[in-house]
Amino acid sequence: MPNERLRAAMAAGGWTYASLADKVEVDPKSVERWANLGRTPRRATAMLAAETLGEDVHVLWPALRQARPARAVSPELVALYDQRADIPVSAFVDMLKQARERIDVLVYAAVFLHEAYPRLNDLLRERAAEGCTVRIAVGDAESANVQARGQEEKFGHGIDSRCRLALMHYRPLLGASGVEIRTHGTTLYNSLYRADDQLLVNAHVWGVNAYGAPVWHLRRNGEGGMFDTYATSFDAVWETAEPVQQEG
Repeated sequence: MPNERLRAAMAAGGWTYASLADKVEVDPKSVERWANLGRTPRRATAMLAAETLGEDVHVLWPALRQARPARAVSPELVALYDQRADIPVSAFVDMLKQARERIDVLVYAAVFLHEAYPRLNDLLRERAAEGCTVRIAVGDAESANVQARGQEEKFGHGIDSRCRLALMHYRPLLGASGVEIRTHGTTLYNSLYRADDQLLVNAHVWGVNAYGAPVWHLRRNGEGGMFDTYATSFDAVWETAEPVQQEG
């Protein structure tokens, strides 16, 4: 089957079989087979080609990540991870860096992002300065649903303290043009990390901490798909959330 993602990436950048082949040092017929026959190049070549095209290598060639071919799955599914801990923080960061129009984050805390990437606020400011709308929704530490999640995940009061810590991390962004921070008290069925048409969905499993629960990486493919379902859910939560005010 043709590799439509590769074709689209090449077309967007004005790449021909010959020009991409020259850049990654392969025969043009090899590139043609990648695009038209769905062949997967060697990992090193694939990584170079993805870098040249400005794309995620696993978006172009999911087989390099998945040991078994997926069957009967949504065309929007780029990858499925057994648990969030399997994903390097760089994957979250790289996705956010690619955003040009919208960044949405819906979590209770997710302090792992700031802990592993201290420049997160700088990145969000930079994206907003370039025209991105940035919306961050963190858990209301006093809400009943946050308190219940702490008991369910055997985290106790740890979860509400992490919500407060998350808010402390994001507070320096208050007042930044294009950035809005809110707190919500909804039942969090999934944590969402969106950058334009890409979305990481961290499912929540009763009794399991978020880092041990599955994550699926989606890329929007038309209206009415899985991506839009989660995007609509984010908007619904956002409407119920309370804007965070600057102190003093």
